[in-house]
Amino acid sequence: MLVVGGGPAGLSIAAALAAERVRVAVLSASDPAAPWPNTYGIWGEEVDALGLSHLLEHRWSRTCSYFGAGEGGGPGLADAPTPHGRDYGLFDKTLLQRHWLDQCTAGAVRWERGEARELSFVAGASQSAACSLVRCADGRELRARLVVDASGHRSALIRRPDRGPVAGQAAYGVVGRFSAPPVQPGQLVLMDFRCDHLSPVERREPPTFLYAMDLGAGRFFVEETSLALAPALPFDTLRQRLERRLAHRGVAIEVVEHEELCLFPMNLPLPDLDQPLLAFGGSAAMVHPASGYMVGALLRRAPGLAAALAAALRADPLASPAALAGVGWRALWPLELRRRQALYQFGLEKLMRFSEAQLRAHFATFFALPPQQWTGFLTNTLSLPELVVAMLRLFATAPWSVRAGLIAQQGREAALLGQLIWPRG
Repeated sequence: MLVVGGGPAGLSIAAALAAERVRVAVLSASDPAAPWPNTYGIWGEEVDALGLSHLLEHRWSRTCSYFGAGEGGGPGLADAPTPHGRDYGLFDKTLLQRHWLDQCTAGAVRWERGEARELSFVAGASQSAACSLVRCADGRELRARLVVDASGHRSALIRRPDRGPVAGQAAYGVVGRFSAPPVQPGQLVLMDFRCDHLSPVERREPPTFLYAMDLGAGRFFVEETSLALAPALPFDTLRQRLERRLAHRGVAIEVVEHEELCLFPMNLPLPDLDQPLLAFGGSAAMVHPASGYMVGALLRRAPGLAAALAAALRADPLASPAALAGVGWRALWPLELRRRQALYQFGLEKLMRFSEAQLRAHFATFFALPPQQWTGFLTNTLSLPELVVAMLRLFATAPWSVRAGLIAQQGREAALLGQLIWPRG
């Protein structure tokens, strides 16, 4: 099999396939061992369940968010945090990358450098299997029984339906040293929606929040983040918002060790599940539509997908690319997961139109749910009935302004509810 892409998604599925003794090659435009530019967070319970807590660089028990005072909010917001009572971890990027690379090495994965441009298929003879043919930007051709595209949401190979503008979550962050601590010692702030540094006019603009953590030894990571918007907020806007937020609290950036720029789609439609190649990661729309996280899903879902593909190969050594892809799509996006995805996207469609005050009230209500409900919601580990119960409980306990926003039908909600009843790929 040929995996296209050498980032976290590509390495995770290549490692899982290699562990199933499937012959794998990875085609990547850059060195798969090159340092990754972005940070990856995960809830403590999630990484513990995977048995991979040793891959964390940092772990916080003091986790909280700031949503301000009351439903209306405004100037002079209260500084009282909402404690989450759940551990949060930050992966050691080098260790996580090495974890997958070592598995690939043990499985004799072959590495190819290049960029995939086109895909075609070669029919098999009586004693040989049909195969996929990938043409690279440099003119080379690579053959494989099945192509697994893990090159990200801008994939040149994967087909998906056009369902309107794709909303992006954007963030601008800095790892460095500051004139004063931007958060309390040992603290992880998941969402700080306080907006007392903005004018009344600016509070009517798309809201942003601070994601910040104490890295120890006088180092901190601070990131100004926007929820999903179409088009996404520019990085310059986020940078200016971050600097103003810090300055309002008497904090200045003194040393920049690393700048982080993040932009990824939150409501990307699922790929066409009938196409004769497979996707994994961002190209497979595996970014969580509510939280924007994906690494936990890669770690959980890669082994099952690899096992299904390996079993299909053992059952039929001459299986066609289309047959193998069909097995893979059914394993990756079974009916329940597609319905859950539609429900998450329905919720996202609502939140994208919320005002700053509605968003703060919504999240304050959300994190007041029983912990097993909100953590399961954010990690996509609730069953469909459990997810529906959590969303109904949120609606029942939310302020009237939030309920009004959830009831209002202004966009693609009807189509997304149709996807819930019978989701299409």
